Amino acid sequence: MAERVFEKALAGIEGRTAAVGVIGLGYVGLPLVRIFLKAGFPVVGFDVDQRKVDALHAGKSYIRHIPESDVRAMLDTGRFRATADMGELKNVQAIVVCVPTPLTIHREPDMTYVEGTTRAIAKTLQPGQLIVLESTTYPGTTRSVMLPILEANGLKGGEDFFVAYSPEREDPGNPNFSAANIPKVVGGLEEKSHRLAVALYSPLVPTVVQVTSPEVAEACKILENTYRCVNIALVNELKILFERMGIDVWEVIRAASTKPFGFQAFYPGPGLGGHCIPIDPFYLSWVARQFHFQTRFIELAGEVNTSMPEYVVSRVMKALNEHGKAVKGSRVLVLGLAYKKDVDDQRESPSFELIDHLMELGAEVSYNDPYIPKVKENRKFPLDLSSEDLTPKFLASRDCVLVSTDHSAYDWEFIVKHSQLVVDSRNATAKIKQSREKIWSA
Repeated sequence: MAERVFEKALAGIEGRTAAVGVIGLGYVGLPLVRIFLKAGFPVVGFDVDQRKVDALHAGKSYIRHIPESDVRAMLDTGRFRATADMGELKNVQAIVVCVPTPLTIHREPDMTYVEGTTRAIAKTLQPGQLIVLESTTYPGTTRSVMLPILEANGLKGGEDFFVAYSPEREDPGNPNFSAANIPKVVGGLEEKSHRLAVALYSPLVPTVVQVTSPEVAEACKILENTYRCVNIALVNELKILFERMGIDVWEVIRAASTKPFGFQAFYPGPGLGGHCIPIDPFYLSWVARQFHFQTRFIELAGEVNTSMPEYVVSRVMKALNEHGKAVKGSRVLVLGLAYKKDVDDQRESPSFELIDHLMELGAEVSYNDPYIPKVKENRKFPLDLSSEDLTPKFLASRDCVLVSTDHSAYDWEFIVKHSQLVVDSRNATAKIKQSREKIWSA
């Protein structure tokens, strides 16, 4: 019986007749829908946000780097629809979970979305279904968190249904790499789950990297982002040191980058953003404590990076003070709300920390971001702000312009020319020759 269930599931996936359900239609899930459709699978997209479902059915995109022409092309295949009804999970053969995995206020893993989604899957779980978790998480989540919930109604993983982990590697706005050309790491619960997951992803990407377990795949993702976190912390710390020594850290990095081996350039900034790098190291530190191990190196890197917004605000305070002004009552414009340049992704953006710190100090804070016209819902920082137009008059009316995100759309010469004071945390104004006395590095 179990073998027949597996063979039927494998035939559906290999024949691309198996319907794929993607849960979570955000920056990870929607690009995944696109490549499943391109590979020929029928796809149902699931999201609890009815507004996203309605937008997709209307051919509208809510993610900047996914054009509306792509959404319309997805609909034109006749193989895609979106829904907020989780009861329809019973009608798909493969389920890919792309839901948020944030931190709690105590910087511990918040499994609310993963657990809630898994319970929704369990309610309609069908024999032969494959469930793949893509959300970034700590090693052991797939086996110890998801599997018991799925097995609670009597079906057994690896026999009646199948489970795997394949970490998302989406990099929003990256012109060179997208979900379709990034190697996919896959680790199944056991051999049958592994074979099904490999068969599911093989038509989508040029390379499927097979590992021996979900735990290895989970640890792979954590390693990738912790590596970046630690190296960014290093240059952030050196930035503060070199500032005191009168050395330009950006020039140092440019010089070091000329070495053709043994060095990879990382750049300082106002803090970490995005869903992965600010969060993953804390997931690893948390799970390490369950094994009576302290990840001192990683925790120190986390402390350095989370302290950067406060450091940048201290530079704003010092710059204003040099101009005879206090932060309290000053009008500060924050340039860029997205966590990195040329995207509309504001998840974990350090800009929110900067705005919050400045407001606490009594500053009147506004922002501009060409890709985020209004602050989106944010449970951590419930701000009610809209992007301001960068007119000469408005720039001149601000006591300080703080560069948080260096969007390519910004005309830095225009901004510096019409501003009273610019505090630059991204080295965005490095090539501006005129009015250098207005610019402070942060």
